[in-house]
Amino acid sequence: MPTGKRLPNRPAPTPQGAATIVDVARVAAVSVATVSRALSRPERVRPELVARVRSVATRLGYVPHRAARALVSRRSATIGAVVPTVDNAIFAKAIQSLQRALDERGYRLLLAFDEYDLAREAAQVRAMVEHGVDGLVLVGGEHDGPTLDLLRSRGVPFVYTWMFAAAGADPCIGFDNRRSMVRLTHHLADLGHRRFAVVSGITRGNDRAAERLAGVRDALAARGIDLPPANVVERPYGIAEGRSALGLLLAQRPAPTAVVCGNDVLAFGVLFEALAHGIDVPRSLSITGFDDLDLSAQLTPSLTTMRVPSAEMGRRAAEFLLSRIGGDAVPDKLELEAELIVRGTTAPPAS
Repeated sequence: MPTGKRLPNRPAPTPQGAATIVDVARVAAVSVATVSRALSRPERVRPELVARVRSVATRLGYVPHRAARALVSRRSATIGAVVPTVDNAIFAKAIQSLQRALDERGYRLLLAFDEYDLAREAAQVRAMVEHGVDGLVLVGGEHDGPTLDLLRSRGVPFVYTWMFAAAGADPCIGFDNRRSMVRLTHHLADLGHRRFAVVSGITRGNDRAAERLAGVRDALAARGIDLPPANVVERPYGIAEGRSALGLLLAQRPAPTAVVCGNDVLAFGVLFEALAHGIDVPRSLSITGFDDLDLSAQLTPSLTTMRVPSAEMGRRAAEFLLSRIGGDAVPDKLELEAELIVRGTTAPPAS
């Protein structure tokens, strides 16, 4: 009969017959400590021993009690990542690379999305810190002050990705968005274009979009080329948004001969709308993107764009955080390069 008294909290008993770490050690003919290291810090154990321990653990059905291990080590073996979205395949590729690198070291990835909203990002970061993540990957260099204060006060290592700022105070692994867009814009100017338009991502709260737009302005200013305010359209990243943006730009007089887009998804929309209007791309209108999504090479005409090192960013971010967690010295900043990929959507203007 229920007594109404609360029973003390007790850990759930190990299911009868479930394998323990002792069983794994006995069958693998190694010590319990070696099993623990092989499963939690495999980089500190010989590869052949790691393979043997994992094989035995799988055969016996042994599952480490991560919660108990975290209490002892004060580490959760979990890395958090807050990214804008996975609707864009370029983020998905980086996440896959990040998770693969963490898996190799016995860590797990906790993923959240902020939808380009700094307040939402702050809430996601706080939730991850409360869950005890050992490190955090952030996108871009623009974040709420309280978010960064929380990470610093708790001593949680973090790293910015998708951007590079040599003068910044915080660790970053990525490429220079501004300089990359300068290079792409100069490519169009070298072809002879003088009438430009830009379809940018929303720059508010998105330092990458803002830096790319600034790069276009820098390159055109250096060439003495005007960019009228009406020729700059900001849109959320989406194909339909790119199509509607070109509709506005086609009404400008004189019409642009080159449209620089903030990413490939916007460029897809601009290209589809141009073809729907019967515009000859690239003879009458050149179009560029940024990212080099897989679809970019498959379109007709194929898209000129900047190839972003997304997979390398994910891998390098994992290596950085795990080195910091392990107490190893590692540089705070690593600059990667975005590569200009010239394809079929750019050519000299017809006139």
